[in-house]
Amino acid sequence: MKNRLKVLRAERDWSQADLADRLAVSRQTINSIETGKYDPSLPLALRIGKLFDQPVEVIFTLDGE
Repeated sequence: MKNRLKVLRAERDWSQADLADRLAVSRQTINSIETGKYDPSLPLALRIGKLFDQPVEVIFTLDGE
């Protein structure tokens, strides 16, 4: 799964730790999502979408789409 998390975070000048704090997850979780090593759970993906005020499908896309 591809994602735009790093771009969205950078647009707000947030560090991985800043984003992790806002989502109540670890910085390592944010790093793993950004690098594609981990796909977020649905509840976490929904919280990310709400935080960035964007639909989940705009932030996350399946490989090949």
